[in-house]
Amino acid sequence: MAITSVADSSRTTSPADSSESTFIAEALQAEADAIQRLADGALSAQADAWRHAVDLIDACEGHVVVSGMGKSGLIGNKISATLSSLGQPSHVIHPAEAMHGDLGRIRRGDVVILLSFSGETEEVINLAAVLEADNVPRLGISMTDGSTLARLSNVHLPLGNVTEACPLQLAPTASTTAMLAVGDALALTVSRRRAFSADDFHKHHPGGMLGVGLRKVTEAVRFRVGENLPVVRDDTTVRQACQQAGDGRRAGAIVLVDQKGRLSGIFTDGDLRRMVLNEPEQLDGPIREVMTAHPQHLHDGHLVRDAVRLVRERRVDEIPVVDQHGRPIGLIDVQDLIAMKVVQE
Repeated sequence: MAITSVADSSRTTSPADSSESTFIAEALQAEADAIQRLADGALSAQADAWRHAVDLIDACEGHVVVSGMGKSGLIGNKISATLSSLGQPSHVIHPAEAMHGDLGRIRRGDVVILLSFSGETEEVINLAAVLEADNVPRLGISMTDGSTLARLSNVHLPLGNVTEACPLQLAPTASTTAMLAVGDALALTVSRRRAFSADDFHKHHPGGMLGVGLRKVTEAVRFRVGENLPVVRDDTTVRQACQQAGDGRRAGAIVLVDQKGRLSGIFTDGDLRRMVLNEPEQLDGPIREVMTAHPQHLHDGHLVRDAVRLVRERRVDEIPVVDQHGRPIGLIDVQDLIAMKVVQE
């Protein structure tokens, strides 16, 4: 009897596989539909509510405090983290624990975002009532403007009658996706209104890949003009240029300039190797005739992510960095980017 391996890639798709693929597509579509309805409402019936919600957060002089129970609480953690990353101080408070001593974490000047899809979650409603009595500004997010949470909020954003992706209509799925999308949209709109820049973003992300990519390229330059990177006039011979570049620890390319000291070309170790093998007589000819003229380069205001883009798109290993007058100030080597873990070997 022949035995067929379960790993056999030639097996045909079973009806169960097809059914599961359809179900996956339907689940994803249910979540997409929930967000689409929110987008439609933001442009029409709910436009004023969205504007008031952004106004409330933008006017916050303290922290935006986010609170929700269960899955809504988990979504609240992400909303709070997004706000913080975009320059708005924020933290999370558990609604039940708030009623048992943690209300002191909400201070004058704070705004509280309250999350409950049903709008009737007991712990969230109790917190909303206390905050109303203390006159703390409240932004509620729930299914409908008719919910208790909506009535206890200064501003309310309705998610609508969302059909969950769960076929049992029990597991929070499309509703939490919609709630997360609302939080992202609010945070991004507030940051846009405040003209939050890439430099501002870097201040909040000094570590990790995001932080490294937003560093100025000059911070990543290891070979610097005047220190360990000589510049050579492009009217010298190849032999003279190699001599001026030195034979110690150096960059993998010679940076060439014109008579005014502006970047005019680059001559790499690979160029030299090919010349020695194929046209050694050119060693005593002008280097400008064999250099790569007008090479891809960056200005001192560019970011590390711009260097990464050049390496990936243009397949260059050495990138000159110039000042506002076009004079070389350094050279980025692909090995520097690999060491920073923004480029893989």
